[in-house]
Amino acid sequence: MNDAGSGATNKVERKIDEYDLDGLGDELEAAWTGENGDRTSLRSLADEFNRAVLEAAVREADGSATGSEVESVHRTLTDDDVPRSEALRTRRDLERRGVDVDAVLDDFVSHQTVHTYLTADRNVRPPEGNENRLEERRETIERLAGRTEAVSESAVDALVDAGELSDRPYEVFVDVRVTCGACGADYRVGELLQRGGCGCAGE
Repeated sequence: MNDAGSGATNKVERKIDEYDLDGLGDELEAAWTGENGDRTSLRSLADEFNRAVLEAAVREADGSATGSEVESVHRTLTDDDVPRSEALRTRRDLERRGVDVDAVLDDFVSHQTVHTYLTADRNVRPPEGNENRLEERRETIERLAGRTEAVSESAVDALVDAGELSDRPYEVFVDVRVTCGACGADYRVGELLQRGGCGCAGE
């Protein structure tokens, strides 16, 4: 890893420098604009970038990292559906191999950061008339789910304060899911949008 830095201000650019990910900025730009085919969503680009950071960190620690391993470890560390015990096992394994897991997770970026990097730092604009409507719809749904979760938490707290609910450490989760009426498969809505529909359509 190159710790010298280059004065870059955007987190994406800084991490490209720090992890020696030469060429990744060009790849992100080409994927977002659809230069080599279909456009890739900002969220998928953020996942791609974070996997590259994770792979670089593992390679620096013990010199080995396969694509399938990186994919599996990334999912385990970031997917809320992964059991806590599995995430802890993965974290401990990485730490035994010399990976500073907390530092790597702190180096991960969001899709908003990728958007800022592409539009502000690289002056990139998606092709005219080719806006990613799936990404926009997903972000809208996630904002609404987040607001529903916040309102629900406030209501529960208020009822506890009023003595109408027993005083316990409650946690509120809002998970928007979609079920395919043809095959019965169940998806988180973000997963369904990213997949482009239910897999049974191609069977």
